[in-house]
Amino acid sequence: MTTPEPSPTPELTTHGVGPWVGDWPTGAEYDAELLRSGDTRNVIDRYRYWTMEAIVADLDAHRHPFHVAIENWQHDLNIGSIVRSANAFLADTVHIVGRRRWNKRGAMVTDRYQHVLHHDTIEDLVAWASDRSLPIIAIDNVPGSVLIETFTLPRECVLLFGQEGPGLTDAAIAAADAVVEIAQFGSTRSINASAAAAIAMHAWVVQHSELPTR
Repeated sequence: MTTPEPSPTPELTTHGVGPWVGDWPTGAEYDAELLRSGDTRNVIDRYRYWTMEAIVADLDAHRHPFHVAIENWQHDLNIGSIVRSANAFLADTVHIVGRRRWNKRGAMVTDRYQHVLHHDTIEDLVAWASDRSLPIIAIDNVPGSVLIETFTLPRECVLLFGQEGPGLTDAAIAAADAVVEIAQFGSTRSINASAAAAIAMHAWVVQHSELPTR
C-alpha cells in the first residue's frame, strides 16, 4: 500500500491560540491586542497575531489572476460560501452582480480579507472585464456547454456563477466568452452552487497555480 504524501501546509491549530508567551515579536504586522489576548480568528497559522491590514497586504502580493462573479437576484445563501472559497483559492476579486446586499453568514468573516466589488447589471460586469481584457467563463450545465474537465481555463479570467436553482440568466450566458459545466454522473440535475464554484476554482488552480510547499 502506498503511503500518501503529507499535506504541504499542515496547520498546527484549528481553534485559535492564546496570548503570546515570552517576548513579543516586533514586526509591524503584529497586533498588540491579539498578542495580549490571543487570536481565535479563522486564519492560517502563518497569520496568527497579524493585523487584518497586514494579512490583506500579504494576500494582495500573491493573489491569483482569476476573478469570481456571482449573479445576485434572489439573495442566494450560497454567495457567502463562494466568497469563502474564493478566499481559500486566493482569487483576485469577487464580483457581486445585481443586488448589492448579500448574505455574509457563509463567508465566515473571510470577506474581510477578500476584495469584493458590486456591479448593478451583467452589462456593467462585461464592461469592467472588457476594459481589462478578461474573458468571462460561465459555469452552468446548459445546452452548448463543454466539460470543464476538458477545457483549458484562461490564466486571467472571470469565472461567472448563477443562482441556486435557476442558474445563470440568459443575459449572462450570452455575455460569456465560453460556457463550461462540471461532469456529473448521478440522477440530480445540478450540484450545489457553492460546491460548483469551489470545483471550478480548484480546476483553475490545478491548471495554473504552483502548489504550496513546506
